[in-house]
Amino acid sequence: MASLLDKISVLISANLHALVDQALKSNSLAVIDQYVRQVEENLEDLEDAAATVGGEAKSLKRKLADLQQKEDELDRAIDAFLREGNDSAAIAAQSRLNSTQRLVETYREQLKRQEDEFQKLLDAKVKLEARLATMKQQREELQALLELAKSKETTVKAMKSLDDLMGSGDSDIERIAGSIRARLDKATTASEIRAANLDKQMDDVLERGMLDAQLAERKKKLGLAS
Repeated sequence: MASLLDKISVLISANLHALVDQALKSNSLAVIDQYVRQVEENLEDLEDAAATVGGEAKSLKRKLADLQQKEDELDRAIDAFLREGNDSAAIAAQSRLNSTQRLVETYREQLKRQEDEFQKLLDAKVKLEARLATMKQQREELQALLELAKSKETTVKAMKSLDDLMGSGDSDIERIAGSIRARLDKATTASEIRAANLDKQMDDVLERGMLDAQLAERKKKLGLAS
């Protein structure tokens, strides 16, 4: 039992901040998980030990109650034998009473030790449960912190990759852009050429129409109109 309480004492006195720092440095929750497993395993052992010691204390209480009842019976019997003048029976009863009283005292001492041990186990259980709850909460916070750190690392890596791409690919990007601009200029020029041809055709049609009108007017004046 002492070794179990020693283990519990070590777990209770563990430096949680040091465990958290170690987990952060290693970027892993393994050290926290190992501590949690140790606490949970020792809690099970602690509960089993407390149940055992508590059960033994209850048994001692029952035995002590039986002996105390026997003690009272022997005490009354001695008085009764003395009143009857039966000294031999009184002596025998007195001897049994003395033995019973020694046994009662022994059981009382045992019961006191068991009850003290039981209380120590209960106190250790309460402290260890509180310790476990604290560490589990810190584990959740630490997990969130590590996930945030990993997310930021991913972002930084992506930004670095982008910077590297921009640095190494500028000439390629410029060449592609130049090609696109050249195609656009060619298409624009072709459109302008087609528009110019259309305008020329329109001008030719309009000018011919005006000339025909002028000639018709002249023919009319000259009496040559058909």
